[in-house]
Amino acid sequence: MSHCNDNPTQEEEKGPQKPKSDERSPLNDNGYVTNNSKAICGVCKRMYRDPKILPCLHTFCADCVRQLEPFSVLGVNGKPLSRENPALLRDQAAVTVLCPECDSEVDLPSSGVDGLTTDHLALDEVFMETLLIENSVVCDLCADSDAEKRCAVCSVNLCEFCSKAHRRQKKTAAHSIQNLEELKSQGHLSRPVMCSLHPGQELRLFCDPCDITVCIECASTFHRDHKCTPTQDVINRHGDNIRELVTGSLRPRLERLEESLRRVEVSQEALHTKAETLAKEIRTFARSYAIAVETHCCSLLRTLEDMRLQRRNQLHLQKAQLQQALCDARGAVEFAERLLTCGSDVEILSTKGVTMRRLVNLVESGYDPHPATVAQDSGSSICFLPLEIAGQVDGYPVVGVLHDKTVDPGKCTIQGEGVQQGREGQRGKFTLVCRDSAGEQMSKGGDAVLVSIVHKEKKDCTLEASVVDNNDGSYSVSYTPVEPGPYSVWVCVKAQHVKGSPFVLAVKRKFRRHRGTFHCCSFCSSGGAKEARCACPGTMPGGFQGCGHGHKGHPGKPHWSCCGSVVEKSECLSQRVGPDSPRGCLRTVEL
Repeated sequence: MSHCNDNPTQEEEKGPQKPKSDERSPLNDNGYVTNNSKAICGVCKRMYRDPKILPCLHTFCADCVRQLEPFSVLGVNGKPLSRENPALLRDQAAVTVLCPECDSEVDLPSSGVDGLTTDHLALDEVFMETLLIENSVVCDLCADSDAEKRCAVCSVNLCEFCSKAHRRQKKTAAHSIQNLEELKSQGHLSRPVMCSLHPGQELRLFCDPCDITVCIECASTFHRDHKCTPTQDVINRHGDNIRELVTGSLRPRLERLEESLRRVEVSQEALHTKAETLAKEIRTFARSYAIAVETHCCSLLRTLEDMRLQRRNQLHLQKAQLQQALCDARGAVEFAERLLTCGSDVEILSTKGVTMRRLVNLVESGYDPHPATVAQDSGSSICFLPLEIAGQVDGYPVVGVLHDKTVDPGKCTIQGEGVQQGREGQRGKFTLVCRDSAGEQMSKGGDAVLVSIVHKEKKDCTLEASVVDNNDGSYSVSYTPVEPGPYSVWVCVKAQHVKGSPFVLAVKRKFRRHRGTFHCCSFCSSGGAKEARCACPGTMPGGFQGCGHGHKGHPGKPHWSCCGSVVEKSECLSQRVGPDSPRGCLRTVEL
């Protein structure tokens, strides 16, 4: 409902009153605050006037928020509207502005700036700032004498005479009058929050269905059928929700973001130091040469600068992301902790909605990388090789190469027997190890690796090779041959053959198991069955179709009935028997 305490009271809308005397004013001649204070608006640099809390938990004067140029304006149908008519823009339901503090895109409520939550803590800071800076405050009623008292209900500063008159009036006789000197010593002003619809009533109740604080009259009229609970009965529950988000999620995130940011800053400094050291080495080496060497030196420096800029830009982008996430988390935590520490029950409940929404949003969708996953680049992969030949410059041979560790196809090696031999139908594999020009294994993957396996005799027969990047400079290659024979294996990195490529892969045919019986003769193994046959050339009289002991063609030793092989642990030779052989398909009958 629209009558919650988000709307400021008449006293709050007026903001801090500038005293008539320049000697008492905390402002300079231009009206700007001269010291850094929590009571100062970050846009106008003055003390807050009608402070409003944006959804990102940053507070600005209501007029300052109104002056912000809309970042985007959407109509009822969600389509962008023209900016040509400012009056029309202010009446739209969905207006997005950029926060001047954190540069976040924040949506204003449909009711405009007046619908934003009032920052009562900021109003307290404004009054306390005035008390601490000024030697005296002018009475708000007579404007002639210095104020010594303050009405906690009306929020007005009173001199001694007006204070007594304030107590004599029937409507204000029960108001609490505070001493200004005591307020200064307390260091914090805790004052009641009054109802915008019933200025004489303090907000003491909390309506659960409407999620707002109300006064007694509002509860008896607008919220008659709602459950309204005294603020002191519900403050622990809602305060604990805010506290749990801060201590359980955002505080640890702050530590991780700070650690990540520190690592990036250390990397930036190390990268800069490394680049400066290399630049000094390059200049020292180049001074011993003539104009050609000096030209070569400048070329090396340009290359180094390109490397540094590339890495610096990557670190800068990561730093910006971490700084933004850290700024969002720190701002939300500081606001929530200040609210829980300094705010009254009503003040906490009044800002609970916007605070909880911001904290939940940061917990659920905020940028929260683990420090161990933050990329660190101190330039350790860059090195200068002063004795390596660099070609010619203007006809003069020069040496000295600026080296960024990259893969050298000529130094890459192959590990595993799968690149030389394989077997039909069985999975073969080998490992490619990428190395730099110094022969050291690369520490990361991502290189362009190509493996091609083609049958040497059957050009239309190719094998599909699977290449898996192990992210440590090695790549696992696997394949499954479907036909035996010689293959040519091409292994290329960055479109260049590695050492030894193309390789010759010999794929053996599939191992054939025996399908018969290892026996001495068909007669014995079949129990005298005449129809039992054997693949050996032996014959047996009497109508038997197999072989027998001592008869013609018997091998003279045990053999396999399926192929005639006399070696028990061997590969079946059945298909090696010629098609014209009368016993090419003979098998021993199973018993």
